[in-house]
Order: sequence, then structure tokens, then C-alpha cells
Amino acid sequence: MFTVAAAQPPCAPLDVAANARAHAEAVRAADARLVVFPEMSLTGYELDAPSVDPSSPDLEPLARACAETGTLALAGAPVAGRHIATLAVDADGARVAYRKRWLGGDELGRFEPGDPPTAIDVDGLRVGLGICKDTGVGEHVEGVAALGLDLYVAGVCHLPGELAEQDRRGRQIARACGAPVALASFAGPTGWGYEATAGTSTIWAADGTVVARAGADPGDFARAFGN
Repeated sequence: MFTVAAAQPPCAPLDVAANARAHAEAVRAADARLVVFPEMSLTGYELDAPSVDPSSPDLEPLARACAETGTLALAGAPVAGRHIATLAVDADGARVAYRKRWLGGDELGRFEPGDPPTAIDVDGLRVGLGICKDTGVGEHVEGVAALGLDLYVAGVCHLPGELAEQDRRGRQIARACGAPVALASFAGPTGWGYEATAGTSTIWAADGTVVARAGADPGDFARAFGN
């Protein structure tokens, strides 16, 4: 049985080592095959954060936790080339899986647009990837839907007042893709003026109904089973 979790660990802005340890704790607690983390979860939403090298020893605690649990973790970080990215982390270490395509606000001028619609294989399942603003762009949603997904996941960073939009996007993507959706949303303070974030990471079924939802506090997660 495939298990996915959307985690929202506490964040120490700009402290990759501390955040990697928090991610490792979340992986162990979630006990899931795939654990998704928020946008830029390894640095906090700090747009001036240095790029994270996937080979950095700071990420070793997370890789060890993935090795112990058989987990693939999808963590957020800025990477070389001025991209906001999703790192895939497992027993073999970390690698860039996806670079955010659609940028907004202060990201413009600081980062470059990244990859076209992308899916990765996890145990024979096609898992589509997105990062925050991607999830609200019709071109992105149509593009990932065309890939024929079994699951769509994304890390996001939303304000508490944006929960209705977070829910709208989750439902829309699920129905467009005909597949479950997991959005991992930052909880608590995360830098760059975000003194509070929405949390409430959620997993939707393919018909857009909620099947698992976290609370608003750091450290919580949503977890669900699938085929």
C-alpha cells in the first residue's frame, strides 16, 4: 500500500542543517513512502538564502532517515542557476527533481523560471511536481494533467488568510488530473516577513474531497493511503 504524507516541520530561517534534522524527524514520524515538504523548506522562505548544494553534508541526517524508513522525501530549497527547486532525497542522497516554473512577487528578478511540467516515477506511479505559484497557473495544471498522473504533490507557502485559495487549488488540480493531490504548506514563521503561515497541509482524493488535513501548527502532517 502506497502512503503519502504532507509535512510542515518547524523552520529555522537560513539554517539548512537544523531544518534537515527537523525534516528527518518528520520523515520518521510520518512513516510514509513519500513525504512532501513546503516550498524552500530547507532554508525557510528566505529569497536571499544561498543555494543549497544537493551533496551538502547538512542533508545527511535527512538521507539517513529516508534510508531507515524507505522514504522518498521531497524538500524545498534554492539551488544553483537561481532556481527555487524540489530536492528528491532518499537513501542515495539528494538530487534536484524539479525547478519552479512560475514565479511571483519578490521572486521575480531574484530567480529564473525553471522546468516544464514534470513527473517522477515512485514505485511505478507517476507523481507530478509543482511549487507554490505553479499550482494556481492554468498552463501548469493543464501540463501536468496531460502527463497522466497517479498523484500530484507540491510544496507551498501561504498566509493564514489564503487557506481558501489553497483549498481551491487542491480541488482544482485533483479534478483536472483525475488523481489525488498533496500540498505541504508552511506552518509558523518562515522568514521574509512571514511571521505566520497557513499550515493546514492537505491531501485531496481525485474527486477533490479532503481525505487528510493537518492542523495549523508546526510539526503536524497529513497522511493518506493509496493504491
